Amino acid sequence: MGSNPPPPSHGRDYSGWTPQGGPAPEILPPDGHGPPPQHARYDMPPMPPPQRRPRSRWTMAPATHALVAINCAVYLLMVLQGVSPFAPSSDSLMRWGADNAGSVLVNGEWWRIVTAMFVHGGILHLGLNMWCLWNLGLLAEPLMGWLGVTAVFVLTGAAGNMLSTFFNWKHLAHNLPFVPMASLAFPAGVGASGAVFGIAGALIVLLKSPRLPVPPLELKKIRRSVIYFAAINLFIGLGINVGASRTGVMIDNWAHIGGCASGLLFAAPMVPRIGWPRKTFDFRLRVAVGLVTGVLVLFGFFLSQLGR
Repeated sequence: MGSNPPPPSHGRDYSGWTPQGGPAPEILPPDGHGPPPQHARYDMPPMPPPQRRPRSRWTMAPATHALVAINCAVYLLMVLQGVSPFAPSSDSLMRWGADNAGSVLVNGEWWRIVTAMFVHGGILHLGLNMWCLWNLGLLAEPLMGWLGVTAVFVLTGAAGNMLSTFFNWKHLAHNLPFVPMASLAFPAGVGASGAVFGIAGALIVLLKSPRLPVPPLELKKIRRSVIYFAAINLFIGLGINVGASRTGVMIDNWAHIGGCASGLLFAAPMVPRIGWPRKTFDFRLRVAVGLVTGVLVLFGFFLSQLGR
């Protein structure tokens, strides 16, 4: 039998058609005839590395975005319900969850220790706190993760409010020793500044890590700027309180001090998420949360004895 002729080309190139009637192999050996030997190797061009999709700012710092959004949402709800957007009254702030030593220690409304950090006394108060929270949160979240930022915000904010409650109670008890505490008008405390100082305190510790992939000089500058932020704002608060009799504005410095101190305590057993094994970071984060929670529980028990 003769070999099968190639099919009609109809304009197509069949120069690679074999005498057996089938197509020639796509890769020929060096002589160009017959199938390639079994031992022949033909290296494929290297595959390009998979392209990682760029992460959005939201996915890089979800806790920071969520905390800012919650604070802004509470403020908008307050305004929509008739609260003054610039100078809310103490009564309106208390209705929305402000902290108050008498309400906490006499009436047992301990939930105010947490809710007060999401309530603000006007648009300026909100704007300043959210600007600080935004900048510090975007710096802290790559080091602490979303869970760490959420935990440090809530725990240090609560610590600041508890310390403020204690000193407000002691101040009035010392100045008015014969007046029943339940009848006294304690100031309403609001704002996220204690929690913001807590994030700053945690950053002061975490930014000392030698494993962070940042040039030491740049890292030192960043850490110094956080320290300056905490110190300058504390001194500004002290100065404002000196002139409070003329302006009527009071800064809760005890909340700031309590927040920053508890932030330092929170970060003491921690390591940054960047540069350390995930298991080590997760374990130390749990230790930090447990440590600060335990301290708050003990301090809360001490406070509860004052109102009796």
